[in-house]
Amino acid sequence: MTEESKVVDLLAVFSDLAPAADAVEQLRAMGVHDDCMNVISGVPVTEAMLGRPRQWTNVPRIAMGGALLGFAAGFFLAYISPYLYPYPIQVSTQAFVPGPPTVVVLFELTMLGMLLSTFLGVFLDSFFPNYRPMKYVPEISDGKIAIFVECPHVEEKKITDALKKLGAESVKPAEAQHL
Repeated sequence: MTEESKVVDLLAVFSDLAPAADAVEQLRAMGVHDDCMNVISGVPVTEAMLGRPRQWTNVPRIAMGGALLGFAAGFFLAYISPYLYPYPIQVSTQAFVPGPPTVVVLFELTMLGMLLSTFLGVFLDSFFPNYRPMKYVPEISDGKIAIFVECPHVEEKKITDALKKLGAESVKPAEAQHL
């Protein structure tokens, strides 16, 4: 394998969010593309906190599809199913399909469809469960933030020195391990 085609595979651990955000900016300035960096944290960190581009996800589309399916199920129960009985039930002077109970059924089934599909979308979008070995360091569980750099076109020594100057507690080659 030649030096040009060697992939830099480093995991830098930071104690706080600010040095990690500075490191992301410095890596960008050094020519490392956002696709080559992955920030790993034990707590939720948004893209905006690190100055990274917004991640694309299918969850809103899946949730909207679930809401539409839930609304369709509610519409079927409220407007179609009463006409499927061989002997329709008429209660006093009330309409055959009453308004207020119909609104409740439509709302509840729309929300049920949206909630179930949102859960499924997040579950699938996060590739959970994942049984492959992942690159990880145990310090992340203790509140540290790690930046995983996997890039074929940068110098490892230059990246390591820059990350250490920016406050990385450790910079070491990443090892895939079973979690």
